[in-house]
Amino acid sequence: MSLLPKNERKAAKETPRNFVIYGGTMHGKTYFADEFPNPLNLNTDGNAEMIETPSLNINNQRNAKGDITRSASDLLSDIILELETTKHTYETVVIDVIDDIITMFEQEITEEHNVKSVGDIAWGKGHQMLEMMVRVLVMRLKELSMKKQINILYLSRLNIIEENDVEKHVPSLKLKWLNIVNGNSDYTILCRKMGKNYIRQVESKRKNYTQDKVDDERIKDLLSTVIGAFDKSKKTSTDEAKKIVAEQEKQQAAQQKMKQKEREQAEKQTEENKAQEPKQEPEKTDAENKKAAPTRRPPRISPKV
Repeated sequence: MSLLPKNERKAAKETPRNFVIYGGTMHGKTYFADEFPNPLNLNTDGNAEMIETPSLNINNQRNAKGDITRSASDLLSDIILELETTKHTYETVVIDVIDDIITMFEQEITEEHNVKSVGDIAWGKGHQMLEMMVRVLVMRLKELSMKKQINILYLSRLNIIEENDVEKHVPSLKLKWLNIVNGNSDYTILCRKMGKNYIRQVESKRKNYTQDKVDDERIKDLLSTVIGAFDKSKKTSTDEAKKIVAEQEKQQAAQQKMKQKEREQAEKQTEENKAQEPKQEPEKTDAENKKAAPTRRPPRISPKV
């Protein structure tokens, strides 16, 4: 039996199933996740009982001595396996939040190897183990979405950075892990509260999704509430691309020049500070100390009577 598909074009199904959703505290990211169909919330802050969504607390379970008896990685693996192999009515899995999951993985590794950080494990093996655990989790969730048509939502907190005096909103998840998660997601969406209004805006997407090719009406309706969800990316001409690259190179050169100037000023200031310090006389040698020492008069002896 041939494994190759028939060599003909087919109608593509473009329903996105994997999302990164990030935002500040109380900015609507959990509320947005709760609007997805039949969600299961895998909660990391211990308040699973305080929300209406069906949820589970994810943590490194410990005994009375504080030792891990069931790790977060094992718990997540068992949950994913049950979602894959049993009958249930869940259609969405919410990782709330992915930042904490990775921290739990790191705790598991450091405690297992009795070190303070993964960097203390020789030959970089700690970092390799942590990266493999993150990749395995993301790939298993991606397989779950493909096999069972389950939506996967990775929630992350908000981090604000400044670039060229402009504030930029980015996920608090470290770039290394964000690249892994983003690489297996269809949309990255920012949730913001501006005054009394809650705004949802696309920050990046895998492709230009079109409404007519999204075959899940519920996902289509949710994406219609997100700014830029179905906007087409603008094609850039060669001349425009050259201008953009030239501008970036100009900015980078200016930044490097500024950093160099700051380094030179810091070095100059250090030299000036040293020049203003009172000069210390060099320590005298033993011979010089002996020569400089006052001559001691011999003790006076009284004449004998």
